[in-house]
Amino acid sequence: MQIWAIANQKGGVGKTTTSLCLARGLAVMGHRVLLMDLDPHASLTRAFGIPADPAPAGTHDVFSNTSVELTTLSRQTEIDGLLMVAAQPALATLERRGATQPGLGLSLSRALHTAQDHYDYALLDCPPTLGLLMVNALAAADRLIVPTQTDPLAMHGLTDMLRTADMVERSRRRPLPRHILPTLYDRRTRAGVNTLDQLHERFRGVVWPKAVPMDTRLRDAMALTTATAPTGRGADAYHSALNWLLNAIPAQQKAA
Repeated sequence: MQIWAIANQKGGVGKTTTSLCLARGLAVMGHRVLLMDLDPHASLTRAFGIPADPAPAGTHDVFSNTSVELTTLSRQTEIDGLLMVAAQPALATLERRGATQPGLGLSLSRALHTAQDHYDYALLDCPPTLGLLMVNALAAADRLIVPTQTDPLAMHGLTDMLRTADMVERSRRRPLPRHILPTLYDRRTRAGVNTLDQLHERFRGVVWPKAVPMDTRLRDAMALTTATAPTGRGADAYHSALNWLLNAIPAQQKAA
């Protein structure tokens, strides 16, 4: 099973949209895909129409019950081959518990390891803050995918995210390959064009050569969770990005 963490330490860059589009793309290809919502704000969970009250079974149970199995927490979606694990508001309490409860940093890795025969891919939609949940995801991941808005301020969040990835990579003592996906690109603005050029110049070989354009059809996350495939420039861009990711992974393995 390949584990992809979709993360950025800046909000509003398209993490949940990226997680949804990549996950459904993999499922359409015939893969067994598990999509996990690790964000206490639960945007991904709400997109699938899962109510907050009563709190559903989900990712918090991975940290509160070491014997729980992901297969019992996952739920089938309308998309064939795609299952998801919901987020719960209680995830917000984990930072406080982490200070007094050793071992929480590897809870997600253990849960994913026991489920590796059930899925081909697990995609982790991370919160936009550095903390226990993001560290868990990076510790477990085989790949880090960083969606980044093509905006000058977003470059700071990207830099922080890559610095965090370096820190976790040293701690876990195995490579954490990373891939940068430019998102929310508006070619009509000088700031967007200049930022995209900077990304390609500074992160050549790691950044996707294209960009996901601004597309209002991607703003409705609930529309991305239905059986009907999304259409438009944004959906086409994510299809291209997924193919790039799948081709980049073997290339990086050979380079290593």
